[in-house]
Amino acid sequence: MRGARSAKWVAGAIGVALAATACGGGDGGDNGNGGSGEGGGSASAVFSIDAGEPQNPLIPTDTNEQYGALVIDNVFANLVDFDEEGGLVYTAAESIEANEDATEWTITLRDGWTFHDGEAVTAESYVNAWNWAAHLSNNQKNSYWFGDIEGYDEVHPEEGDATAEEMSGLEVVDELTFTVTLSSPVSYFNYKLGYNPFTPLPSSFYDDPQAFGQEPIGNGAYKFASWERDSKITLEAYEDYRGDNKPQNDGVELVNYNNLNAAYNDLLSGSLDILRQVDTQNLPVFQDDLGDRAISQPYMANQTLVPVFYSETWEDTDPRVLQGLSMAIDRETIVSTVLNNSVTVATGFVAPGAMGFQENSGGEIMEFNPERANELIEEGGGVPGNEITIQYNADGGHEAWVTAVCNSIRQNTGVECTGDAKPDFQTDLNARDAKEVDSMYRGGWIADYPLNVSFMKELYGTGSSANTGFFSNEEVDALFAEGDAAASVEETVAAYQEAEKALFEHMPAIPLWHQGVNGGFSENVENVRFDVTGQPVLTEVTVK
Repeated sequence: MRGARSAKWVAGAIGVALAATACGGGDGGDNGNGGSGEGGGSASAVFSIDAGEPQNPLIPTDTNEQYGALVIDNVFANLVDFDEEGGLVYTAAESIEANEDATEWTITLRDGWTFHDGEAVTAESYVNAWNWAAHLSNNQKNSYWFGDIEGYDEVHPEEGDATAEEMSGLEVVDELTFTVTLSSPVSYFNYKLGYNPFTPLPSSFYDDPQAFGQEPIGNGAYKFASWERDSKITLEAYEDYRGDNKPQNDGVELVNYNNLNAAYNDLLSGSLDILRQVDTQNLPVFQDDLGDRAISQPYMANQTLVPVFYSETWEDTDPRVLQGLSMAIDRETIVSTVLNNSVTVATGFVAPGAMGFQENSGGEIMEFNPERANELIEEGGGVPGNEITIQYNADGGHEAWVTAVCNSIRQNTGVECTGDAKPDFQTDLNARDAKEVDSMYRGGWIADYPLNVSFMKELYGTGSSANTGFFSNEEVDALFAEGDAAASVEETVAAYQEAEKALFEHMPAIPLWHQGVNGGFSENVENVRFDVTGQPVLTEVTVK
């Protein structure tokens, strides 16, 4: 009976995928011609890649979504990056050393680095930027990333006004050296430095931060050239970049799409050079269409359903209800049919490849078992109103699988489930930030650094900026704090493995599957590679 039931709702989801339009957004199909066909073949060696409109001005500490991050990650250089095995690689840093209990870190910068306006990058460039971002009055999304640093509670108190202008834990030693004193040990602090809130800012930033966000000046491999709203962002290779990963091209155009099928058609025609993710309807054919130009590989990311705990549905609902809904989802059938095995079924909150990944941390809660699902939902008091919605961005190729998940829940539990499509990712994110999600939203998460911590604390810790489901649990926070205070990275990872098990008792989200890169590139470019976080390595691309 399971096979017959699955075939019925999966067929409906495939029908949705095949019915998707082939029209691009904004100005239609022409939206995909960012380089007017010149990106791959022009003498200037500029190529194009699919993207979208950033949610916020382009300031590193106010960006935590993929479209803005695609710009920030290339206009700014991190202190460290990660190799294909998740190991630390120094980029802008010459060295990062900790004292014995990991409460004081000494950061030495590589000499000769400059911002794109020619100003030298110094220790003060980092200290000033971090102090500004952490301060309550500047209202930065990623300010909590500085919460480990001594004095953060004075510049960003939980209640009331700031009582200091700068964090006491930051000190400039000389032009290329500064120290960071933490309020308590954090064994993996050097891993966190691989995320873009910890980048420097030039002195011109403080003259007008909002204007800077429209034309950012970074220290990275590419410098910002232009931003045509709802159309494209153009980056140019920075000739004086001092990193080891110098661009092998002259620049890149980040072209807006609100329909991945339109992007795919542009890729086939050669008017788009790199596509980061194929639309669901093209998954069965893209490898045949592209041949050796198709890319299919796993990366450290996952897809979840996130309940919003400020809603009437989930505010006081027993976690057993969410456990039951999880067991009502036939992930394997959805992955093999609707998603054409382009992703892997999740068994926990952490993606494979991250240090601390556990093969089956969720146990039976991640298994498809309709009978047990209904028992748990009944034991938990049922879904209020017997109805849920799943908010998602319509420009991301999610409609087919959201429909399939809803069909699985509806047919296996009787709970009414419908998709709530927002026109684009920006609208989706704005609704999350404004607490306007009705029930649940599609949560996609890419690791900020290759530890299991990144899949938990950033998403489910009380007050974390990415915690837009507004989950809060004292037991979970205490387990996170215990892991942070561990004496070594290995002990931290082990503590977070225990925390992951506790998450399944409280269900801040329902894990679905782990993401894979399913993209490709045109005949105009070569040397296209995606890193462990599923992001294209733009600096290595060469234009024919």
